Amino acid sequence: MSRKMKNKVITNLFIERIASEGKCLGHHEEKVVFVTGVAPGDVVDVRITKGKSSFMEGEPVKFHEYSKERIDPFCSHFGTCGGCKWQHINYDLQKTYKRQQVVDQFQRIAKVELPEVWPTLGSEKTKYYRNKLDFTFSNKKWLTLDQIRSEEEFDRNALGFHIPKMFDKIIDVDHCYLQGSISNDVRNDLRAFALENKLSFYDIRNQVGLLRNLIIRTTSTDQSMVIVQFGENDPEGIQKVMQFLNGKFPEITSLLYVINTKGNETFHDLELVTYAGQDFIEEEMEGLKFRIGPKSFYQTNSEQAYELYKVARDFADLKGDEVVYDLYTGTGTIANFVAKKAKQVIGIEYVEAAIEDAKLNSQINGLDNTLFYAGDMKDMLNDEFIANHAAPDLIITDPPRAGMDEKVVQMLLRLNAPKIVYVSCNPATQARDVALFGEKYKVEKVQPVDMFPQTYHVENVVLLTLKS
Repeated sequence: MSRKMKNKVITNLFIERIASEGKCLGHHEEKVVFVTGVAPGDVVDVRITKGKSSFMEGEPVKFHEYSKERIDPFCSHFGTCGGCKWQHINYDLQKTYKRQQVVDQFQRIAKVELPEVWPTLGSEKTKYYRNKLDFTFSNKKWLTLDQIRSEEEFDRNALGFHIPKMFDKIIDVDHCYLQGSISNDVRNDLRAFALENKLSFYDIRNQVGLLRNLIIRTTSTDQSMVIVQFGENDPEGIQKVMQFLNGKFPEITSLLYVINTKGNETFHDLELVTYAGQDFIEEEMEGLKFRIGPKSFYQTNSEQAYELYKVARDFADLKGDEVVYDLYTGTGTIANFVAKKAKQVIGIEYVEAAIEDAKLNSQINGLDNTLFYAGDMKDMLNDEFIANHAAPDLIITDPPRAGMDEKVVQMLLRLNAPKIVYVSCNPATQARDVALFGEKYKVEKVQPVDMFPQTYHVENVVLLTLKS
């Protein structure tokens, strides 16, 4: 983009519709202009921040008209935090555009014949729907322009979320509407305790500080797990923090901590200490119990995960005599969920610890018709594996955002399973993979599912059937 365009203000831009990644778009002199923080129907002045020959990006500097689809955001941190980019858009419209996102991706990328894409299956809860949140301690609290210009002295310790695109700046969160139960109380009370006792908050640039990270997990069964991540091995400080949490919140059923002096916050390779309670919590779904450890993955919207899995099971339409392959099985949630309606379920997952969880969950639920294997999907699903196991009547696949490796797709094409149920958190990579399946499979059903209200993210379930 030429220097002349940067910081130029386009006046009275009509915002036409929602685009990708939560942005909206309008047109100016035959160019698309992507704008943050607006809603379809707004008329705004936009300051251009970047762009190319065919498009520009910008931010609103003045509103002339507000859209009738716009609603008042309910969170005081909206617009700064970045976690809930669509709080200003009514929920029905959110669902409409999530469906449209799926349609657009499949038409643009998959280019296969589509049935009618069903309306987005909405979440009954649009607030307090998450069962897991990660909060970061920092001695570099984000300050607003007004605070900076005031030249006042502010306490720079914070406990909250990263500011988008700023790894070392944390917004100090007062109340978060994403997670209910004890989440806000634990975060706020721990922050107050740390400030009162002059405990050090983490300095991410210099890699020093006692308090580094706080993870809170909850379940629909009223269990809770709190994990405190310490950046220094300070036994006295650690004991002080953990003793406070245990005394203040006796309802925490799993209280753990980990000492992490690495350059990042991941702790999958570190030992966790159980300070009080058990080292796991349990979720329930249709009478099935799923044990969740501190390193376990579980869908972060428990109630909507149930709806998602029901869609996958309905698409599968199992009769009881089928062999099912569940690829990217994680902790075996889908595998165990469909096992009672199948002859056998074989799950494959890269993370070995997740596979141990999957086996344990089968054992807890008395399921003896599941097999689980750990390994890289493109290496595991080979001719030897196929020769040693029954051929699949159904394949369920739920890959990460990057989608499936092409080698995996080619193997599935060779397997010729009558049906594939493809669950995805990224319709773009799903559409790419479906295009590859197009030589043998047709798209039978498409169901978007909203797991994350107030955001632009959407899950999508597709049923593929072999062409006759």
